[in-house]
Amino acid sequence: MLDFLAENNLCGQAILRIVSCGNAIIAELLRLSEFIPSVFRLKDKADQQKYGEIIFDFSYFKGPEICEGRLEAKPELLDLDDEFRENNIEILTRFYLAFQSVHKYIVDLNRYLDDLNEGIYIQQTLETVLLNEDGKQLLCEALYLYGVMLLVIDQKIEGEVRERMLVSYYRYSAARSADSNMDDICKLLRSTGYSSQPGAKRPPNYPESYFSRVPISETFISMVIGRLRSDDIYNQVSAYPLPEHRSTALATQAAMLYVLLYFDPTILHTQQAKMREIVDKYFPDNWVISIYMGICVNLAEAWEPYKAAKTALNYTLDLSNVKEQASRYATVTERVHSQVRQLLKEGCLREEMVLDNIPKLLNCLRDCNVAIRWLMLHTADSTCDPNNKRLRQIKDQVLTDSKYNPKILFQLLLDTAQFEFILKEMFKQMLSEKQEKWESFKKEGSERMAELADVFSGVKPLTRVEKNENLQAWFREISKQIMSLNYDDSTAAGRKTVQLIQALEEVQEFHQLESNLQVCQFLADTRKFLHQMIRTINIKEEVLITMQIVGDLSYAWQLIDSFTSIMQESIRANPSMVTKLRATFLKLASALDMPLLRINQANSPDLLSVSQYYSGELVSYVRKVLQIIPESMFTSLLKIIKLQTHDIIEVPTRLDKDKLRDYAQLSPRYEVAKLTHAISIFTEGILMMKTTLVGIIKVDPKQLLEDGIRKELVKRVALALHRGLTFNPKAKPSELMPKLKDMAATMDGFHRSFEYIQDYVNIYGLKIWQEEVSRIINYNVEQECNNFLRTKIQDWQSMYQSTHIPIPKFAPVDESVTFIGRLCREILRITDPKVACYIDQLNTWYDMKNHQEVTNSRLFSEIQDTLGTFGLNGLDRLLCFMIVKELQNFLSMFQKTVLRDKPVLDALKVLMNSVNPLKGIVANSGKVYSTAIAKTQKIWAAYLDAIMKVGQMQILRRQIANELNYSCRFDSKHLAAALENLNKAILADIEAHYQDPSLPYPKEDNTLLYEITAYLEAAGIHTPLNKIYITTKRLPYFPIVNFLFLISHLPKLQYNKNFGMACRKPADPIDWPPLVLGLLTLLKQFHSRYTEQFLALIGQFVRSTMEQCTSQKIPEMPADVVGALLFLEDYVRYTKLPRRVVEAHVPSFIFDEFRTVL
Repeated sequence: MLDFLAENNLCGQAILRIVSCGNAIIAELLRLSEFIPSVFRLKDKADQQKYGEIIFDFSYFKGPEICEGRLEAKPELLDLDDEFRENNIEILTRFYLAFQSVHKYIVDLNRYLDDLNEGIYIQQTLETVLLNEDGKQLLCEALYLYGVMLLVIDQKIEGEVRERMLVSYYRYSAARSADSNMDDICKLLRSTGYSSQPGAKRPPNYPESYFSRVPISETFISMVIGRLRSDDIYNQVSAYPLPEHRSTALATQAAMLYVLLYFDPTILHTQQAKMREIVDKYFPDNWVISIYMGICVNLAEAWEPYKAAKTALNYTLDLSNVKEQASRYATVTERVHSQVRQLLKEGCLREEMVLDNIPKLLNCLRDCNVAIRWLMLHTADSTCDPNNKRLRQIKDQVLTDSKYNPKILFQLLLDTAQFEFILKEMFKQMLSEKQEKWESFKKEGSERMAELADVFSGVKPLTRVEKNENLQAWFREISKQIMSLNYDDSTAAGRKTVQLIQALEEVQEFHQLESNLQVCQFLADTRKFLHQMIRTINIKEEVLITMQIVGDLSYAWQLIDSFTSIMQESIRANPSMVTKLRATFLKLASALDMPLLRINQANSPDLLSVSQYYSGELVSYVRKVLQIIPESMFTSLLKIIKLQTHDIIEVPTRLDKDKLRDYAQLSPRYEVAKLTHAISIFTEGILMMKTTLVGIIKVDPKQLLEDGIRKELVKRVALALHRGLTFNPKAKPSELMPKLKDMAATMDGFHRSFEYIQDYVNIYGLKIWQEEVSRIINYNVEQECNNFLRTKIQDWQSMYQSTHIPIPKFAPVDESVTFIGRLCREILRITDPKVACYIDQLNTWYDMKNHQEVTNSRLFSEIQDTLGTFGLNGLDRLLCFMIVKELQNFLSMFQKTVLRDKPVLDALKVLMNSVNPLKGIVANSGKVYSTAIAKTQKIWAAYLDAIMKVGQMQILRRQIANELNYSCRFDSKHLAAALENLNKAILADIEAHYQDPSLPYPKEDNTLLYEITAYLEAAGIHTPLNKIYITTKRLPYFPIVNFLFLISHLPKLQYNKNFGMACRKPADPIDWPPLVLGLLTLLKQFHSRYTEQFLALIGQFVRSTMEQCTSQKIPEMPADVVGALLFLEDYVRYTKLPRRVVEAHVPSFIFDEFRTVL
């Protein structure tokens, strides 16, 4: 019969593929369970209020039309629903594909069983496959993995969450009509009512009713359970010869049987004899089992509802049996621990000793591993529900009688792992050198015999040895016999070697050769070599395989976490402990063998992703444990910072010798030296770990240390920024500057200490500092900007967030999400044009009421000192988003209040007729303008508000650009010069292209312009006023509305010789620079002809009003004309346009005149 797993055996390959797929699906489910969007849980009030009406469970399917109708009735809900879809469809699709693959898995398995029954695989039936060793294993695994999948889904992804995700996917996915499986998937995965929360009640008939949702052949189930009951399908018993280890040997099978029994619950309920047999064979001394990758189950609880199972298990759970088992393991633990410690002593595990004592060492290993397994599982908190009195009682009994001490158990685990690791390494080494050594011993032995033959020939001078031809011939023969030993036929060679040793002992006795010491020595040496040959030939790979089986630690995949604090404590006390931990982590990596074995056998492409997932999980755990080292380092660092900043005085360049003692400060300096030494000891500890392959991920201790330091730095800096930049809006004066100063001092402390420590731990301190601080700030800016985005950037999509070095998220304390939002809103609050007026020439804001200075451009240098260039740049980006939001709000407001309001439109039409043509002069201008202003009065309050906000933010952006440019020229003049020149060159090329299209221009796919913009903005080489923030359509009446807005607000302002246009009445606050810049930005978003019309209207206003004054013989220039001319002057100044642009609309003599009049 063909090998069942051979590539040309279709029957074997088909089931192997199914099993391989099963392992991959479980890994994907476990991976995805960490990425469930929290909104689907609807845990907090805010989520319920916001999304409660757009997230449905399966009740949606009872009346989809009603639910959709409810949504369509409210446009804001529809909008939210669209936004929600855009943000979640990617992750929902991934979840749906995983759920779909679970359903496809069981469909494939059922199809395979049907094919077997119908005889599609020639000569193969269910019975013959179950007779084959591999076939039997694979069929049992196939059903078992399906059960595990269902349990994992229910444990990791709650039923309600599954339903909500499936309904959301169904509603949002375009492919739903084509996907006929949706109904089946929903039937399989609808909520079971199970909750993984501690103390939650178990639903009735759970999980058997869940397992029976897709029918599976009963014959198949009963045959598979039968096999598992009777056979040792994995031949594990040979690795555990002792009868008391039998339940451990069959543990994998026991876990499979536990899962499979739920497919046939009648056995659990009524078949007492079968249950007794199962318990006697698999659970006579254990009741807590690990079913898959460390998912543990307590049978006392799991089998509570089943009569037969409960009765059968009562014998095991009898307190006298519990006491007997616990006491036995207490004794075993004590005995084996002392043995292992003895063996781990320096120089004990030598090659000869290992080769002579293989069975003893393996027995010791078995005892250690069995004891660790039993104690770890039966004392775990996670497997014991504290509300269940009986479980608590059993656990207390175990803890008392096994004299359980987690530290001692952990120490035993460490020592066992170390012992196992050394032994494995020795065996691998010996196996690789086995043939070479054997041949060298053979050669040595043969040569000794040849030399002895020469001695008895009488030719070789050896003192007092007479010639003896018989012995000479005999030794020659022995030499030949030794040379003829064949390495490949180890059994025959072994027998022959034993006979040769006997012959050499006999020749010594019979021929009275003892008298000659040298001959005796030769014989003894040869015998030693022959002994070594026997030892060497006995080094077999089976020993390594047995060690691999015995050393399995997959049951602790999750339980090991409960020992983290002990591990960290021991590392803190003794950093060199890391070397022992390395062996433990490698032992834990053996857990990867189980899910990967079948995937590897099937040559599945999933091999990489599954091994990547489990290896990644393990490496994350290693990082978590070793994080204590950077934590301890930072604790010492904080003390060093304190000493350096507060206690140690800087030594001056010149110093009187009698003051030398004062400056020596021996005790604080000694303290600093001691702390620094402690830090370098910690570093040494982690670097002792050596580069290790954990699963398929290479762990480099230097990288691990650097990542750990980065993680700790990020954690502390992020927390400091979160706490330091929280402002009280009611504080007078604002807390902004003092808090920024404090924050700058804190950041400087971090920076200095990092600089100080870098040489002691051999890292690039400045590089790490800049990379991590920029990452924290950019991430927070990104999160803050999410508020303004429709398609939000999730954490797992963010280029700044990292799994190994995560940036912590904090709960918002006000409307802002992060510290950068709070800082931005505080700046906007104190520079609000309603309360502060901005004097452009001084770059300073003053309070409108008491004329005190509020803040000035120093604010931005302070932010630069605190948050660096990244912080200012981030603030700038956030302001851009805010401007966009304001402009969008403005457009919708314009549509609502102007274009949809008939009286306003009529007034504008009348005005348009009056002012045409724009080159002319408006007759009776005063009346025409005042009538139009009066009729449009109601729209100006909101209009003013929007324009002032935009103007205020533009002022801030100009200040930020100025600060960035100044610091760039100061700190990196070459970069500034290079950027300016490159910018000019690119612009010159683009201009040339537009004059002559045959000249080159950056293509569509060229990212040059996009990339250079990021650099220019970071260096402040840009003009915020020229930026286009939004795309706009044509808006009728737009220039005339803006013109009316301007002239309606001019009477509220007056000219002041000291600081230009100022507010007339503090009760009606209006600030000139934000007004000008706001209008300018607004016009910039539209076609330039709107600006032309707007300027022409102002020119016409000036000319018409002046005409009226002349005709009425009013000698003074009216205030409104002065205001309009000042606006035009400022407009030209801010946009850097030539003056002739406005002189086209206002005669130049009026411009020249108005300055003399002021």
